[in-house]
Amino acid sequence: MEAIRYNYIVIEGNIGAGKTTLASMIAKDHNAKLILERFADNPFLPKFYDDPSRYSFPLELSFLADRYRQLKEELVEQDLFRSFTVADYYFMKSLVFASQTLEKDEFSLYRQIFYIIYGSLPKPDLYVYLHVTPERLLNNIAIRGREYEKSITSDYLRGIQESYFTFFRQNPENRYLILDINGLDFVRRKEDYKKLTEAIFAGEIQYGINLRNF
Repeated sequence: MEAIRYNYIVIEGNIGAGKTTLASMIAKDHNAKLILERFADNPFLPKFYDDPSRYSFPLELSFLADRYRQLKEELVEQDLFRSFTVADYYFMKSLVFASQTLEKDEFSLYRQIFYIIYGSLPKPDLYVYLHVTPERLLNNIAIRGREYEKSITSDYLRGIQESYFTFFRQNPENRYLILDINGLDFVRRKEDYKKLTEAIFAGEIQYGINLRNF
């Protein structure tokens, strides 16, 4: 494998795609600084799944504030003993999910706030998106057994997926690597994990959308 060429990589994907797992494995194997989303501390998340219409706007605003604060703190601090930084989310995740949960007028206001803040954060050198079908995502979600995720539907997951792709198409100045991992099990099979890391770190990835099937 070629030397690491990126300073900052983001592992993105839908709910239950394996973002945190892959980011953690890469950080461990390559001595990278790891940034993990602090979603478990959000008091609005369980309430949102019970009553989306009431709690969607405060939920998305709280995520926006917390993600900005965490990334601002983590990315400013340089760790000289780490080879690069890998995170299991990026700030644009806020816009992706808000587009599915907010009403039109609320989202219009939210989008304005998002782009005011978005420009002040360092951009990743590479966005890696783990593409998984809604059916497999629902199975993964069921296995991890979070009570507040039981109401998630395949239609909701498809909407999130399309919102990611919309963001990628509307912001072509970034590098996006979409990895179709439906046929892989990178946790249990070392050869599958190797395929993913080779796709991420070996070879040249162009600006815009790059798709890799396995």
